[in-house]
Amino acid sequence: IRIGGSFKERQSSKNVLSCENRDPRFGHTETDFSNLFARDLLPAKNGEEPTMQFLLEVVDILTNYIRKTFDRSTKVLDFHHPHQLLEGIEGFNLELSDQPESLEQILVDCRDTLKYGVRTGHPRFFNQLSSGLDIIGLAGEWLTSTANTNMFTYEIAPVFVLMEQLTLKKMREIVGWPGGEGDGIFSPGGAISNMYSVMVARYKYYPEVKTKGMSAAPRLILFTSEHSHYSIKKAGAALGFGVENVILLKCDERGRVIPADLEAKIIDAKQKGYVPLFVNATAGSTVYGAFDPINEIADLCEKYNMWLHVDGAWGGGLLMSRKHRHKLSGIERANSVTWNPHKMMGVPLQCSAILVREKGLLQGCNQMCAGYLFQPDKQYDVTYDTGDKAIQCGRHVDIFKFWLMWKAKGTSGFEQHINKCLELSEYLYTKIKNREGYEMVFQGEPQHTNVCFWYLPPSLRGMPDCPERRERLHKVAPKIKAMMMESGTTMVGYQPQGDKVNFFRMVVSNPAATKSDIDFLIEEIERLGQDL
Repeated sequence: IRIGGSFKERQSSKNVLSCENRDPRFGHTETDFSNLFARDLLPAKNGEEPTMQFLLEVVDILTNYIRKTFDRSTKVLDFHHPHQLLEGIEGFNLELSDQPESLEQILVDCRDTLKYGVRTGHPRFFNQLSSGLDIIGLAGEWLTSTANTNMFTYEIAPVFVLMEQLTLKKMREIVGWPGGEGDGIFSPGGAISNMYSVMVARYKYYPEVKTKGMSAAPRLILFTSEHSHYSIKKAGAALGFGVENVILLKCDERGRVIPADLEAKIIDAKQKGYVPLFVNATAGSTVYGAFDPINEIADLCEKYNMWLHVDGAWGGGLLMSRKHRHKLSGIERANSVTWNPHKMMGVPLQCSAILVREKGLLQGCNQMCAGYLFQPDKQYDVTYDTGDKAIQCGRHVDIFKFWLMWKAKGTSGFEQHINKCLELSEYLYTKIKNREGYEMVFQGEPQHTNVCFWYLPPSLRGMPDCPERRERLHKVAPKIKAMMMESGTTMVGYQPQGDKVNFFRMVVSNPAATKSDIDFLIEEIERLGQDL
């Protein structure tokens, strides 16, 4: 009834979307779902009415969840241990059944799945680099699932394929490649985008590996920061380089690669008869939010004829901000770039792009010319078939929600969102840097929204630095995090790094977060940690 009413209100005003296509037969009515089953829904005969009523109920569940997600009195999570969920709670049963269950039970399952999950869109969820709940992006994902198509050919996804091409070109322009030239594709996350970069680099220098295998190449070496994402090592393992041939580079106290260490290790590899192939520069590291010096690394890549990849999965979004894009200075010199709009730009998961400066490499590296998909004699321009550029066959439509958000917000809207998140991280840093009971993991303002710190309970304050203090401090963050999750009030990540004991890593990417939420986090850490 509420949904129908809102549409009627729209109809009565001028210059609004017409609802002529809405079927007047299907208002929201009370329906007994206990005797209805999936077999009663479309395409079943007379399935229209139950289908509409079922979907309206689902929409009610979702909109109620969304409304509560933005209500700060709602918990971030209702935590249960795995064994509790597996044993079943209040009728919520994860076991699969041989016989069909009623739509009434299916609706209960939908509600309970959301109830016992984590509200990653909650203004006080700070646990991951990807957070928030963008309503336009959500609408885009609903439409994408309704269309239920595949991205491998233009013939079955014409609009989505064109959206992807235009959006990727725009992203390449923002990176700084002339005219947005080059290539790219959306992949199932930053780890796969980074893997693409290693594959394409190998194909560029040693194309025969595609047909003959790694025995056709010398011993190839990949270089990446000791603070970089583990996906570079994973790519080395998965693609046959071996993790021993992924060389980790030393970082300064802020987590940035030291170029002199890179050059020393390049020279060492060459002296051993190995071939340095690839350098990954991180733009926004996972823990410290550090930005490697791209220009200095690019100089070395040009000097030694190596492929330069920039992993901007986390930091790439800062390219949208005129205030902060200087932190990625030199990115236009990269051969490839990973950029995850599902992180800093708030696009619903998943949305990750691999951008390649040289056109044709993705196609050459990955194409297998499957005759049942990529026929050369189709009636349209087959260069719009994207499937042979991908390591996947089937590929989810990740573009529409991103394209729709860009249309709704404009470039300026993304810029405002990113600037706001950076301002909130600066606010947190300023509040705690000289506050009693806090120690910063590194000195100076954060480069990204990552703020890394230790909370010291009163029992540890004034205690000299010694093994016992380190051992006790190592347990503080995990204990506070566990109590946060048990109470459901907020979530923030922690981890050790190198020889540093567990510390909190606060990140801000949620557009719903405000200064009051930052204040709440500080108060909650102090409340929970006071007596440790």
